[in-house]
Amino acid sequence: MKENSILFSPITLGNLTLKNRIAMAPMTRTQAKNNIPTEDMIYYYAKRAKGGTALIISEGTFVNHEVANGNFNAPAFYGDALIMWKKLVDKVHASGAKIIPQLWHAGNTRKLGVTPNENMVSIGPMDEYIKGKQTVRAMSQNDINEVIKAFTKAALDAKELNFDGIELLAAHGYLIDQFFWEKTNQRTDKYGGSFSNRLRFANELVKSIKKAVGKDFPVVFRFSQWKTIDYDAKIAKNEKELKELLLSLVEAGVDIFHVSERRFWIPAFKESPLTLATLTKKITNKPVITVGNIGLDEDLETIKLVEKKLKDNEFDIVAVGRALLADANWVNKIKENRINEIIPFSKECLNKLD
Repeated sequence: MKENSILFSPITLGNLTLKNRIAMAPMTRTQAKNNIPTEDMIYYYAKRAKGGTALIISEGTFVNHEVANGNFNAPAFYGDALIMWKKLVDKVHASGAKIIPQLWHAGNTRKLGVTPNENMVSIGPMDEYIKGKQTVRAMSQNDINEVIKAFTKAALDAKELNFDGIELLAAHGYLIDQFFWEKTNQRTDKYGGSFSNRLRFANELVKSIKKAVGKDFPVVFRFSQWKTIDYDAKIAKNEKELKELLLSLVEAGVDIFHVSERRFWIPAFKESPLTLATLTKKITNKPVITVGNIGLDEDLETIKLVEKKLKDNEFDIVAVGRALLADANWVNKIKENRINEIIPFSKECLNKLD
């Protein structure tokens, strides 16, 4: 890696200045105790900050809505959990990185038995049943208002705790994404039906948050075409629909887009060689984070491709997931050409917090 690589050049995105172009991708860890972050979690995030990562994006942390949580031992973002989040923010800042929480509502992916309110039925854009038993309740206007209120309060709390912005998890089939996708949103009111109507919930949510936190507090919007239950899914079936989606979110107040792809170099549509991240940058002219299978190859050809695409202004930041999970010092080792010292990813990394 050359000393003057663009990968390690600083960048300023609005009020967010980063020392290099590498972020830690949000990764579900389910290591919270009673839904409260632990000292081990603080150590885990701070270790990546010390290892050279410029921006830490937390795992999904659920907002204060009665059925927001989708995983056992996931961290909350309200109540007593905020005390530990504050300690975590301060530790990451002291370790040399910026940090944003990923705010999350599981929607229809939540299962019975997940705390809190383990006996309550999940909510989503529409009713769902399994063997005649209702598992998901269609959200009323009041439900929608309450969820927007919960996200907005979480964003305000993040600002109060001195986070450097927030990220909205609108990818992979969770609540915000469920409104986008026609298979999970078959409503007949103003939040469903047409493509434009399916964008309404996300737009109202972003507008509420931006109104509360102000223009100088960054709102990152993480979206994907693919879902955990359908890798081939598309919320935008072509570039025209993608443009409508993205420009509506820009108008609502999104500052940065985080484009989640399974492989960051794959074209978004058959009609064009451009990736989803590149199209997002082209359409919005907003800062873009790309992610998807980066740094896992031993010869690091993906890193060379990232450098080229950064130089070509196809995106601004690269988020690294599993490689950073395996080696907290991955960024510094890449920068210092200590490639042979990198700890490779293995499935065992998923079961520990180190």
